[in-house]
Amino acid sequence: MYNEVQLSALKAQLNPHFLFNTFNTLYGISLKYPEQTSDMIMHVSQLMRYQVESSSKEFVSIDDEVSFISSYIQLEKERVGYRCKITYTANLDSERQYKIAPMLLISFVENAFKHGACTIEDCFVTIDIMIKDNKLLLNISNSIPAKKRDVVSTKIGLKNTQKRLEIIYPERHKLEIKPTKTVFNVNLEIDLN
Repeated sequence: MYNEVQLSALKAQLNPHFLFNTFNTLYGISLKYPEQTSDMIMHVSQLMRYQVESSSKEFVSIDDEVSFISSYIQLEKERVGYRCKITYTANLDSERQYKIAPMLLISFVENAFKHGACTIEDCFVTIDIMIKDNKLLLNISNSIPAKKRDVVSTKIGLKNTQKRLEIIYPERHKLEIKPTKTVFNVNLEIDLN
């Protein structure tokens, strides 16, 4: 019972956090490309719809979750793709219909763009999602611009996601977060059996 209450509280924190970050992205696009704002609002609307619909579910299909992430990455490409090298791959096992807790991976993806995209230096975000041997593998790397190295972050999204992983996938996940001075790496493995 305690885990269910705790999980509900974590989900409640996640929704405004995602909404806040998405509106910041939309704001950035509207400043740089005002003519694209109406299309981007529709795109954000679709992301919000998925978030609302999936948040009431315990699990969603991996295909739906990865489609959501792909849409979010497309939105970020519109915002920072001209100044940031973005590499994204998703290799899923199309023969099996795996399920995953909704909105679990997006915090890592958001974090990569929030802290990895800069305006002056060469920057990059690399995201690789794969299913291999009944395991979901998420590998994310992003540059850490010099001007962001000393920025203090609350890391609410990452802490929230770590707690959700511990509750939903106890003994069935491995998470390594390896920051260096110039690169932030996340490697996540979830046993989907």
